[in-house]
This record gives sequence, C-alpha cells and structure tokens, in this order.
Amino acid sequence: MSKNNLLQKLEQINVRYEEVGKLIVDPDIISDMKRYVRLNKEYKDLEPLVKAYKELKNVTENIASSKEIIKTETDAEFKEMAKMELDELQKRLEELNEEIKWLLIPKDPNDDKNVIMEFRAGTGGDEACIFVEDIFRMYTMYFKEKGFSYTVLNSNDGGTSGYKEIAMEVSGEEVYGTLKFESGVHRVQRVPETESQGRVHTSAITVAVLPEAEDIDFKLDMKDVRKDTYRSSGAGGQHVNKTESAVRLTHIPTNTVVECQDGRSQHKNYDKALQVLRSKLYQAEVDKANAERSEQRKSLVSTGDRSAKIRTYNYPQGRVTDHRINKTMYNLSSFMNGDIQEMIDALKMAENAEKLKAGGME
Repeated sequence: MSKNNLLQKLEQINVRYEEVGKLIVDPDIISDMKRYVRLNKEYKDLEPLVKAYKELKNVTENIASSKEIIKTETDAEFKEMAKMELDELQKRLEELNEEIKWLLIPKDPNDDKNVIMEFRAGTGGDEACIFVEDIFRMYTMYFKEKGFSYTVLNSNDGGTSGYKEIAMEVSGEEVYGTLKFESGVHRVQRVPETESQGRVHTSAITVAVLPEAEDIDFKLDMKDVRKDTYRSSGAGGQHVNKTESAVRLTHIPTNTVVECQDGRSQHKNYDKALQVLRSKLYQAEVDKANAERSEQRKSLVSTGDRSAKIRTYNYPQGRVTDHRINKTMYNLSSFMNGDIQEMIDALKMAENAEKLKAGGME
C-alpha cells in the first residue's frame, strides 16, 4: 500500500471514528441495544488506529519541519539538533508504519467473545480419557495466569480415570481471540501407566472452542428445541441421585444435542445448556461462511476442520509440536502446567502474516 493510499485510508477511518462517536451518544441509538452494542464495539476497535493516525500526522509534519530547518538554518548547533531530531522522527515513522500495518488487519468479530470449550476422548481408550483430564488441567492453569474464569458445564467420567468428555464456559478479555486456534485433534505419545512392557502408545482427543453466542448474534426458535431431564451421573451426593436436575436439549432441525448436569438446579442447567446450544448453532453458521470463503483463501492456521490433527505432545522426547506452523518446543513439562502463551502467540502471528499477504500489505 502506497503512502498516499495509507493516509487516505486512515483519514477515512478517522472520519468514521468521529461519526460513530456522535452516534453512540444519540438517545435513539442508545434505545436500540443491538445497534448500540455494535457501534460501541466499532468505536473501541477504531480507537487504536485513530490514535496511531494522529501520531503519524504529527511525526510527518515534524519531519518536514526538521528538514526545512536543516536546509535553511545557518547556526551549526541548531542545525545539528535538527538532524538528531530528524533521525529519531524517521525511526518512529518506520515503527508507526509497521504498527499501523498490523492494526489494519481485519479483526475477527468474535475475538472479544467468551467461549464454550469442549474436550472429548478419541482413540486410545482409558489413556485418551486421562489425557482429556491433563489437557483440561493445562488450560485451567493457563486461565489462572491470564485472569480468565471458567465454569464446568458438563462432564462424563472415563472408565478408570479422567473424562470421556468435559465442557466448560470460559470468560474474560478477548477469550475467543486467544483460544480459537486450539480447536482440533490433540495427540499424545507416551507410555501409559497400565503398560507393563514400557511401549509408547498414541492416543488422541478433540478440543472444540466455540464463541459464545448471545441473542443479538443468533435467534433460536424455541419451537425447534426439545427438552429432556434426567438424573445427574457425576459427583454430587444425595442431591444428584434424587432429583432430575440434568438437562438434555435437542435442536430438532439439525439433531444437535447438548447436555448439562454440573449445576445444582434444573433451572441453572437449562440456562447453561441453552447457552451452549445457541453457541453450537452459531458456530455452525460461522463454519459454513468460512467454508465458502475458503474457496478463495485457505488459512493454514484456522482451517475450521476440527478433525485435523493440530498438535502432538511427545512425552519421551519432552516436546510439543504444532503441525500447522511446524513449531516445536522442548518444554513439555511447563507447557502442560499452563505455559502455552508462546505457542498461542506464534499461531496468532502466522494467521496475521497470512492476512497481510492476502491483503497485499506485506
């Protein structure tokens, strides 16, 4: 993108920013909650770009001023000061151009959302169930570092230990933007505790990260939803055994089934199950749109295919490898204790680099 085109684009963004700023204090807009939320988010998203644009204008004007001083000034000391200032300004100009390039990358509208995370045991029997528990623990330790909070929505115990499946709601700042690249098949290679010959086994689990859909995102027709109740099977003592607090919701047109049993009341479980169902149906729409766009641009990082093997955790070699970006880290022990930020940052960088290339902004 040429310098003139960049400035023109930033000027248009600045005009829109000021326009939205006026709209969000308009009483008519405030009374329309759906539109108000959308405009408020747009205003917040544009703010960093507008700030960078104003600094870019200021730096550009100061560069022109410094060059004029160097050209016309006769005082040697004053001229030298102008040269030093020009060097600093040109360095900042380069930094700003790079910052703006990254800020101009289109943002995923779901990045600010909370998420529903689901973990399911795949191939590997009991060992896969144990690995579900290990990965669940890994993420919850990471959440503690990030300041995210989570609530378990549903869980089914494994045969001997671990979980066949477990689902949780995760909330915080830009949760989906942080976790969206974790969807897919996670494979583990290690010697199971039950293996007497010391042979390495390979097991797999699936992780799904769904942006949490609200009423303004997805309208669910309740006539299409069947509700069933049953007794919870998890831990919980007498309460679990005596009351039908667990809820199963079925979306009849798509045969999408959601269960929630970890809450202590049927009402709470119903609300949570409805939340998960809405998010699953919303994600299905997002996946459909992404599949249509993928004909034009296939993303290396986020294919949307949850059956794709994305990562291997190799215990004998103490390594974890992400196959989408060919990144291997030899810190498996700390990784499994929640030290996963470096991998997440690398995935974000790879995705943004793809977007830059697709947008011709390299």
